[in-house]
Amino acid sequence: MWLSKYSASGNNFLIFHTFKKGDYSNLAKKLCDRFEGIGADGLVALLPNEKFTYEWDFYNMDGSKANMCGNASRCVAHYAYSNNLAPKIHSFLSKAGEIKVSVEKDNVEVNFTKVILVKENIKQSIEDFIKTKNSVGQGDKDNKSKMLNFYLLDSGVPHLVVFVDSQKILPKNVNKMLTDLRKKYNANVNFAFIKDRKTALISTYERGVEDITKACGTGGAAVFYIANRLSLLDSSAVLIPPSKDKMHFRKVGDEVYFKGRVKKIADIKI
Repeated sequence: MWLSKYSASGNNFLIFHTFKKGDYSNLAKKLCDRFEGIGADGLVALLPNEKFTYEWDFYNMDGSKANMCGNASRCVAHYAYSNNLAPKIHSFLSKAGEIKVSVEKDNVEVNFTKVILVKENIKQSIEDFIKTKNSVGQGDKDNKSKMLNFYLLDSGVPHLVVFVDSQKILPKNVNKMLTDLRKKYNANVNFAFIKDRKTALISTYERGVEDITKACGTGGAAVFYIANRLSLLDSSAVLIPPSKDKMHFRKVGDEVYFKGRVKKIADIKI
């Protein structure tokens, strides 16, 4: 069995194509393990499809399935084109629906399924967040009476988004409030700091990873969509996750596009 390992915006994935549908959750857990396996944030199987160029079966590193992953979709598009499975511009089927992609050398742009605002005005006390040791930088105790206002969105997977007025509040480690919100809404949790109308810094607690991830494409899409809707970001902006890789987003009508560089790390035979 051959796989390719790819990286995008700090996330890395193991990708293979096959004619055989199956449950690859155990394989994902085994191969994605960073100590006993190859190490990756997820495993993706490409499968034939009658209507689309191909369809995918995506697994998180813990073996759980996800409908969509922005960074993985860019890696998959590059893999498919490089292996003569697809042209530069094509569409594939995810569990979230059709994903349109465009490959230009090492830069890949994906067009998300429509981002949906599910719920707003989800209130949470910031005191529960900042009192967790090492969760944020120093100097934020004066803000403990403030309430955080979350938005719940679906950008292929569910995401909670909150905007904070200090870069110091962006979470660096997991805490109880993050895990409680993730379990209550079965969603990733995103904190965003708007630097200016063209730039935002984000930090995402990702389900399946169960930690602060280096980057999250669907999280970036959710943050960008609601920030643009609230007139916090322009219709074209850069989001910077903990990996420091720039994630480029743009909005045309109701559609969100995500572009960035991908890197093939290795071909692996197991």
